[in-house]
Amino acid sequence: MTRAEDNSLEGRLRIVEDKLAIYELIASHPPSADTGHSEYTLSVYEEDGLFDRGPTLDGARGAKDIAAFIERPEHQEAITAGLAHFAGLPLIDLRGDSAIVTSYLQIVHLDHSGEPRDLPNHGTSTGYRIHRAVVNRWELHRIGGRWRVARRTLLPVDGSRAHQTLLRTSLDELYFARDGEK
Repeated sequence: MTRAEDNSLEGRLRIVEDKLAIYELIASHPPSADTGHSEYTLSVYEEDGLFDRGPTLDGARGAKDIAAFIERPEHQEAITAGLAHFAGLPLIDLRGDSAIVTSYLQIVHLDHSGEPRDLPNHGTSTGYRIHRAVVNRWELHRIGGRWRVARRTLLPVDGSRAHQTLLRTSLDELYFARDGEK
């Protein structure tokens, strides 16, 4: 069902409910990654889901292998060192029982070697460091009434054409490619 097919109150309400459920799914990624909650990760990916971390990092196929990422000793070490995934508000292209979601993500961590600084009424801290910023393309399907991740592509914001193309494609698909359906 596209927006052009159902402009009824019920149709519009379903769009709002779908987008809210998708926002919650995308917003759940940082807390699940930062706590090592692999069971949650396993529950939101399709059984044959794909996690593509771009050209310089390893990826995984299958919900079990994707969930295993946050069980790695290296990931657990990052968590105990002050890891924080900080996500931006996602852009959602709803396509009936499928959706394309585009978002930014920053990997932030406690700067253990930073100079301690005092902020009035907030204590002393060595600060945080942005380790990297990435763009995400989440491809979702509604299965059994729940949104699940079929594929997630993650690319570094490094000035390359690859991440710019991912962002531009999402905008073009949402606002231009399917203009007759909007």
